[in-house]
Amino acid sequence: MPATYRSAATALLIAVATVIALSACGNSSPNPAPTVTVTGSAAASGGSSASAAAATPPAMVGVTTAGALVVLNPTTGVVTQTLVPSHVLGDEVSVSSTGLVYFAAQNGCTEEIEAIPVAGGSVTDITTGSLPAVSPDGTKLAYADEPTLPGCPVNSSNIVDFYHVDIRTLSSGSTVKLAMLPASQSSGLPYPISHLSWAPDNDHLAVSISAPEDNEGWNLNIVDTSRAQYYLSGTGVTSVPATGSPTPQQSYLREGVYMPNGDLFVSRACCAGDPVHNTSRLMWEVTAAGALVHQVAVGYVSLEHTSLDVSSDGGWLLYLAGNSLYVSQGGATPRELTAGLISAAWA
Repeated sequence: MPATYRSAATALLIAVATVIALSACGNSSPNPAPTVTVTGSAAASGGSSASAAAATPPAMVGVTTAGALVVLNPTTGVVTQTLVPSHVLGDEVSVSSTGLVYFAAQNGCTEEIEAIPVAGGSVTDITTGSLPAVSPDGTKLAYADEPTLPGCPVNSSNIVDFYHVDIRTLSSGSTVKLAMLPASQSSGLPYPISHLSWAPDNDHLAVSISAPEDNEGWNLNIVDTSRAQYYLSGTGVTSVPATGSPTPQQSYLREGVYMPNGDLFVSRACCAGDPVHNTSRLMWEVTAAGALVHQVAVGYVSLEHTSLDVSSDGGWLLYLAGNSLYVSQGGATPRELTAGLISAAWA
């Protein structure tokens, strides 16, 4: 092919890709799409979920803004069953391979993790905590043990002592606590846990950490639960960097969850700092080293993108943009399924 025609064809492909990216969260784009390079095709890299998607999405649960745990029609987003009518908290619910939905509920100044069959039934009390994430094999439950409820002060001279990631063996109830940092290294600022996600090996845990102050300190750590003693740094803890465009030095990973192949589905934002002024929000599939595999969507600059989840076969992605639920088949352009939610998960 002559060079002139090759240049024209390349320009056309770039233009088409940009239009697709701009439509990822709706018909109008909240911000210009950055230039990105996909590191390989879905088949070649193994990172994109495109080839794994089935035609029909799997079952789905969610928590409404009114605090009800509900089952959603995965095609229409309509509520088909209410499992728990009130007091359920976001941003995370988790469904085990055995069909139990783990969720956190508020009881006064206490957050309690409970479970209920996805088909409905009786609620079982598990332990105190929030943000439950059940391992792929269904044997372990990770959760946050931290003060989060408004109006419920913590009476302590060192508040960071109250921040832990707990790992509970469900068969025995034995629990391992991973503190934020050793007491000798504490800065006095708490680094709250905002989301948890297990790797396919049932040992590594993706820990999303929200900003301790203003709009700085966001992080996504990979914690080897068989070795680590802390969730912020130390032995067995690595941080996933924000790479690519725009401005990787000032960008951050707002939240990240594992995919079945070991890659991560992340919400990448720019820019950290005070005053808060985000100019970019991107939904990416990345390697564990942070390298871009596939751009799923250009998000809304003014909204938080949270409650990320990947179906067990890797073929379907979901996330919330504000209170609206978006679903992507095979890493393709997401569509808005429904609104009025504070969390959601595949079942």
